[in-house]
Amino acid sequence: MRSIFFAVLVAAPGPVMAQAAPSAPLVNEDVGVPVFPYDITDRPYKVLGEVKAGVRKATVFSKSPSQEKIYKELWERARKLGADAVVKAQYGDAHVTAFSWGKANATGVAVKFLSADAVPAPVAAAGN
Repeated sequence: MRSIFFAVLVAAPGPVMAQAAPSAPLVNEDVGVPVFPYDITDRPYKVLGEVKAGVRKATVFSKSPSQEKIYKELWERARKLGADAVVKAQYGDAHVTAFSWGKANATGVAVKFLSADAVPAPVAAAGN
């Protein structure tokens, strides 16, 4: 008798509660941080400002900084501004200066994503 009661309890459907789908964090799979060389067009955002970073080589014989290292440095600076991502990231080859064996400069745009309800509705054109 107990096993029949247990089977009925397990099989009986309970109330289904709707849960909001968690918003997946946006991350560049290649480097592990939310820094992208292109613009993001599938979600609205507010521009927080331009971020700049310079990554130096340790010695003249060291390899040039990798894209991963450069993007991580851009992300650190954007995160301090409260950004959710960096878009339009660009960087150049490492060049020797009077103070460094080689330095790669990078820039990007720090952005904060807007929620769907914070986006203003499009305005209809007048005169139709």
